[in-house]
Amino acid sequence: MTRCAWARNALAVAYHDREWGVPVRNDRRLFELLILEGAQAGLSWDTILRKRAAYRRAYLGFDPKKVAKFDAKKKRALMKDAGIVRNRAKIEASVINARCLLQVQKEFGSFARYAWGFVGGKPVVNRRRGIRDIPPRTDVSDALSKDLKKRGFKFVGTTILYAFMQAVGMVNDHTVDCFRWKQVQRK
Repeated sequence: MTRCAWARNALAVAYHDREWGVPVRNDRRLFELLILEGAQAGLSWDTILRKRAAYRRAYLGFDPKKVAKFDAKKKRALMKDAGIVRNRAKIEASVINARCLLQVQKEFGSFARYAWGFVGGKPVVNRRRGIRDIPPRTDVSDALSKDLKKRGFKFVGTTILYAFMQAVGMVNDHTVDCFRWKQVQRK
């Protein structure tokens, strides 16, 4: 069975085969992946996948309403949690992003409606032949990044946002030889 070249270990294979590139329209899951992609900056995705269960616990199931209320005491506790990436700026950004996401929900009805609006409401299906054909950013990720930053979000650079778009299925960047390339188009 052929899959994308980056899925090289059991954890990555499971993530690739079950989640990566499947369209997500649930705000809590979108928030989770936005936070995890930001946490990944400068690290490997494998590191984040290994810490994912701890993140779900520490971030109360990624409920943005709860995360938006994290105070200084809770942020200090997160800095001591070895299960997550203990980076003060990333932790602070996650709380800021929860608050900003709630504002986007008020304005657009959902974060999903807002984010998916950047791709016209449906996934962009790419025809990548290999991992080298996948860009680190696109004009759409540039636009989404710029708009999120304008709204006060942090750790939402264009490369982070393109990885987010891939993860949540806004773009299908499975390589055409990967068995998931056709499967995610049916989701």
